[in-house]
Amino acid sequence: MNTNSHHGSKIGRRDWLKAASLGGAALITGSAVAPASGQESEPHKPQARPVRGIIFMVSDGMSPGVLTMAQNYSKLTRNRGTRWWSLLNDRKAARGLMDTASANSLVTDSAAASSSWGGGQRVNNAVINVSPEGREITPIHAILKKKGVSTGLVSTTSITDATPAGFGASVPNRSMEPEIAEQYLNRVDVILGGGADSFSADKRKDGRDLVGDFKAAGYGHCTDRAGMLVSRDEKLLGLFAPGHLPFTVDRDQSEDLTRSVPTLTEMATAALSRFLEKGKPFLLQVEGARIDHGAHTNDIAALIHDQLAFDDALAAMISQTTGHNDILIIVTSDHGNSNPGLRGMGDTYKESTPCFARIQQMKASNERIFADWTNTAEKSPDNLRSLIQKHLGFMLKTEEAESFIEAFAKHPVVEWNDQLANSEGLLGQFAGNHTGIGWTGISHTSDPTLVSALGPQSDRFTGMVINSDVFGHFMDLLG
Repeated sequence: MNTNSHHGSKIGRRDWLKAASLGGAALITGSAVAPASGQESEPHKPQARPVRGIIFMVSDGMSPGVLTMAQNYSKLTRNRGTRWWSLLNDRKAARGLMDTASANSLVTDSAAASSSWGGGQRVNNAVINVSPEGREITPIHAILKKKGVSTGLVSTTSITDATPAGFGASVPNRSMEPEIAEQYLNRVDVILGGGADSFSADKRKDGRDLVGDFKAAGYGHCTDRAGMLVSRDEKLLGLFAPGHLPFTVDRDQSEDLTRSVPTLTEMATAALSRFLEKGKPFLLQVEGARIDHGAHTNDIAALIHDQLAFDDALAAMISQTTGHNDILIIVTSDHGNSNPGLRGMGDTYKESTPCFARIQQMKASNERIFADWTNTAEKSPDNLRSLIQKHLGFMLKTEEAESFIEAFAKHPVVEWNDQLANSEGLLGQFAGNHTGIGWTGISHTSDPTLVSALGPQSDRFTGMVINSDVFGHFMDLLG
């Protein structure tokens, strides 16, 4: 049963949005008054340009301070700033903040956040497009597909994870990834990311060969970077890992991963090129998912490298749509996470910049370090100190190593912030003593997220944007 509010009310969401635009309030209140005799009427305002396509870009879990750190790190290591930062100084771009709450909490998770965008109403955390009353909400890709709009999902996580699922599925729990995968069939035209296990007959409990079903429905299928780059299939299912794609910091250190796993830029470009060539209306969601995962593990190297990879994808989308005056690009985050930031370090904070520069020494994610430590036979403090020195470029104190080993074994450790009394929190603090990066915890936050928009009707995304209102804009522009 579809419960989208734009279907059920006397004044639907699309009508309300039209009425709320310039001059629309007068239509609702009946207060429109003709100018008095001899009085000049207001200058005619040009009609807003139509929108053929929307690229909705999500830096998942990006607290506002991450944008500042990414800008500074890019200038430090690449001698240039970031594209998102430059949008803040672009008079043609709109700027706003996103109110991110879910139906049952001031702090949202990705499932509820994406469902608000993709379904038009706030739902409880951990739910994909099912109302708090248990009614199924039809997702935006299903609605638009019936109207002839092309649809796409691109992510560095499992493509059946919460953020992409909010646009293409309805399930009572985000963990139902095999069921989410089924709902994408003939609903989403281009699907690129990780999550092959949810489509594989060998991994699915029901044994269904979902990849075969996609092929039978006319989708091309690829499993590595080379296959994606050469594919010319109009509809494409690209699955490049059993689960999440690797962190950028790990991918860049591995010749095998660099060769086999596409970047977010390459996946987004492959999707968008298909939509631009067809000339039909489209809605494409592009997610830099692992920024969130880096924040959850208090891992500044993983977070900042994936944020820069996301920014590169944003730059590519802007470049690729140059000359197309009917494409709207929106870039935002679903929620903050752990609120990382550079602290004042040293006398008069003069050590802050040198400390920040030490992030360059980090050559692996905490995820990689935890995996290596799990496989280490002798879990001694000296072995841990050597592992951290190798991957992160600094030496743990012996007592720090001992505390980490206890936390990794799930034993109690002395830490007054309960969220940091674990291996992730401790390693983040140890690294922060060298890099200057501090964390509030290992969980999502309630802060409004940043929103930027470029293209026709981008002014819809100025000021404070309620997350559930994004759906109404999608429908008004494409539906």
